Amino acid sequence: MANKTVPTGASVDDHLASITPERRQHDARALDALFREATGFQPKMWGPSILGYGRYHYRYKSGREGDFLATGFAPRRSNLVVYIMPGYGDFATILDRLGKFRIGKSCLYINRLSDVDRDALTDLIRAGLSDLANHWPVQPE
Repeated sequence: MANKTVPTGASVDDHLASITPERRQHDARALDALFREATGFQPKMWGPSILGYGRYHYRYKSGREGDFLATGFAPRRSNLVVYIMPGYGDFATILDRLGKFRIGKSCLYINRLSDVDRDALTDLIRAGLSDLANHWPVQPE
């Protein structure tokens, strides 16, 4: 089964410009700048709404393989969804510093960027990339 979320070639700038309300667009632009600085990667659109930074190729023991974004975020209407692969197992000390968020399997849900400490978020992004690179090589897009 192939991944449904793939790079689209759509314009990141156009996507950021289309985000409403204005407060969410401001947060998305600030988060984009933070991801660019933290990763050193330029973003690509993955699916209709995810800004992805870097990619990795995975191959599981089952034989399933594919490519996926190394890290990124989606500015949804209700919150910002930050994708850190493969998860948050060893990041408790960073998460303790982060601020207000909810967590999923490989997702971090933030209501407003002002709810979190940006230095801690930068540390989390970098730690996630480092953890991912222990499993699969991470490449710039």
